[in-house]
Amino acid sequence: MSVRNAVARAWTELVDTARRSVDDGLVVGTSGNVSVRVGDDLVLVTPSGVPYHRLAPEDTVGVGLDGKQVLGALRPTSELAMHLAIYRHTDAGAVVHTHAVHATAVSTLLYELPAIHYMAAALGGRIRVADYATYGSEELAANVLRALRDRTGCLLRNHGTIVYGDDLEQAYDRTAQLEWMCQVWLAARSVAGFSPSLLSKRELARVAERLRQYGQPGDEAEGEHEGYEVHDGPEVHGPARADVPRPREAHEDERG
Repeated sequence: MSVRNAVARAWTELVDTARRSVDDGLVVGTSGNVSVRVGDDLVLVTPSGVPYHRLAPEDTVGVGLDGKQVLGALRPTSELAMHLAIYRHTDAGAVVHTHAVHATAVSTLLYELPAIHYMAAALGGRIRVADYATYGSEELAANVLRALRDRTGCLLRNHGTIVYGDDLEQAYDRTAQLEWMCQVWLAARSVAGFSPSLLSKRELARVAERLRQYGQPGDEAEGEHEGYEVHDGPEVHGPARADVPRPREAHEDERG
């Protein structure tokens, strides 16, 4: 496939993913952004402040890993620094950033999302919350890299989510799973007198191994991101009594 055709195909997939994030309620308006790597050093990104439904092939925006714009006339997303930092320091093929409601709510409450569901293993374990910094800043990009150590996604304090994958489909699926886990956590924590049961480090490791075999032969297996580290937690158990310390208090000093 020629470079031109590869860029055109990748841009179409990027725009479809961005529009899907709006349709699925993960972003509102032009909040959030999406990017995808083409070849070794070209990154296509959504432009700043342009509604996704208006994006056309002639609106393609591309930058090099050095941040220099090489395609298009529209300005790249304001979160370009965060996207490029991930590409420079990981094997990411695509990055999805959202302001999903439940994930953003959780980002204001915790230092990390506990292992409320086994799909946390697909992102590397308990999901850390990156320290707050002004959007679009190099400081935020640095905070994100720290939170993504041995992970493929994290929450951004008082901001949203950032997740990467081998391609746009995987990055988006992980984003949707993260938002869903945050919704489950909030729902479980809302029941007065009980604390959610959590999955142990050992169980997450077992799940990660199973996820490597998930899907049909020849498919890209989820859970291939190895070497993740999670804090030890209680083994799976029934609903906790009200006098058992709740995870918010139990982990409030652990930043992972």
